[in-house]
Amino acid sequence: MADASGEDVQERLKSALWFAIGKMVDDESLRRNMNATPQFIGALTELVWTQIENVAIDLETFSQHAGRTTVTTDDVLLLARRNSDLQSVIKDCVDHLKAAKVKEKTRSGKQK
Repeated sequence: MADASGEDVQERLKSALWFAIGKMVDDESLRRNMNATPQFIGALTELVWTQIENVAIDLETFSQHAGRTTVTTDDVLLLARRNSDLQSVIKDCVDHLKAAKVKEKTRSGKQK
């Protein structure tokens, strides 16, 4: 029974991905005055789904190797290690979020 509900969730996620990709492809097709077939959207969805599964497996593996049960930003940065531009963007975002968190803690500590 757990497998059936897990498969149901997976199918719903895949349908949502198909819808989102279809919307993006349609928007870009209209912008470029071109047309994309449903088969193209389906193939692109399968490609993206496979990439998501691979990324999820890699992140989970990195986390487990570090002895954690939760994926952290360190795992994401490790995943992006072969794409220096992407890693730089992610690192900047993480640094910005950490700085905002510290600033918020400092502000809330002064209000007490």
